Amino acid sequence: MGVALALVIGLITLGTVILFAGRFWWFPEAISAHGPSIDRQFMLTLTIIGIAFVLAQATLAFFIVRYRRQGEQRASYWHESPRLEILWTTVTAVVFISLAILGQRVWAQLHLNAPPAGALQVEVTAQQFVWNIRYPGPDGKFGRTRTELINDVDNPVGLDFTDPAAQDDIVTVNQMAIPVNRDIHVILRSKDVIHSFWVPPLRMKQDAVPGLAINIHFKAVKTGQFEIACAELCGLTHHRMRGFLMVLPEPEFEHWLRQRAGL
Repeated sequence: MGVALALVIGLITLGTVILFAGRFWWFPEAISAHGPSIDRQFMLTLTIIGIAFVLAQATLAFFIVRYRRQGEQRASYWHESPRLEILWTTVTAVVFISLAILGQRVWAQLHLNAPPAGALQVEVTAQQFVWNIRYPGPDGKFGRTRTELINDVDNPVGLDFTDPAAQDDIVTVNQMAIPVNRDIHVILRSKDVIHSFWVPPLRMKQDAVPGLAINIHFKAVKTGQFEIACAELCGLTHHRMRGFLMVLPEPEFEHWLRQRAGL
């Protein structure tokens, strides 16, 4: 029985390694400048965890066979070893902390550094169950907003049109366009509950929290249309909260923006 169980563990381990090593149902192609760094960090973590997984399962299979019951002989037990426990706890801690430090370096580049000068500003305001996208108009400034002016029909972000800077702001729903190869500065907000702005090909996911303006930045290096999903359960029709990110050549983006401005 012990040998059969060890074989089952071995087959499960082998199947798991093949599924991950073969990259079945893998990530979509990265389209952002920081995407390769995220993918390298993920692969490093996956490789180290994969080695630890195989070694742990091999050890388990060995112990099942080595200390199994044989005939009338009862199964034997290997008691604890403080030295070994200290050793594997220390090794685990060193590996875990090292991976965390390496991962923080990639994360900090996106979340702790200010957007580069000249980055295009886009405000994304999440609500149940749509994405409201706002661009500054030709004046390059976001206009004033007031919560009492919010109207989901024709003023979803509450623009105060008594402010001249607000009169040329461009607001779209579930449709966000950006130019390729240009830094984008996103100001992320929420009108009601916690949402999460997630574009898998960008390797970018960030919660939108009510009452906070959260800044993120990125640069898309490939054109195309990609889904903006909400990665936080936000209500009964959470599954319907999806928008689209269009990465366009600069001239096409400028034409798209002028169309939305009615120019």
